[in-house]
Amino acid sequence: MGKFSYKKYGPEDQRLLATWAAACAERVLPFFEQAYPKDGRPREAIAACRSWVRTGVFKMAEVRRVALAAHAAARDAKENEAACFAARAAGHALGTAHVPQHAAGSAYYALKAVAAADPANAGAKTAKEFEWQWRHLAKHLRRGIMDRITILKMGGRVLVRLCKAPGF
Repeated sequence: MGKFSYKKYGPEDQRLLATWAAACAERVLPFFEQAYPKDGRPREAIAACRSWVRTGVFKMAEVRRVALAAHAAARDAKENEAACFAARAAGHALGTAHVPQHAAGSAYYALKAVAAADPANAGAKTAKEFEWQWRHLAKHLRRGIMDRITILKMGGRVLVRLCKAPGF
């Protein structure tokens, strides 16, 4: 895989990316909520992302607090990989309001959650999820986001990789 540089996104593309990232995270949120039904931090991050898309209101302190809370939920769920990755997907979805490239992180962690939730069927399920992500992302945004994600089958395992651009 080649090196990537970060593309500048306009406000409309950033909103499209955030909407899509929230959808990616929401698709795997049940992995977290089934394991931790009383912990609303990842759901709050997705809701805050959707609120930003609707209103355009961005308060860095609030975005940071809620996104970091979702990542703290992921750390708290480290013994359950699918739940951990689902919480990370939610944190990255909200992070898209600040840095558009976080959308790739949301998709990446959603794929990792799918793989971790059912290791025996991870190949087929991650391929299906990747296809859903591809189809639901605006065509003009696909190359900059989806080309950075690789799904590898190594032995009996499925590995999901994200190529980060320098400085990220």
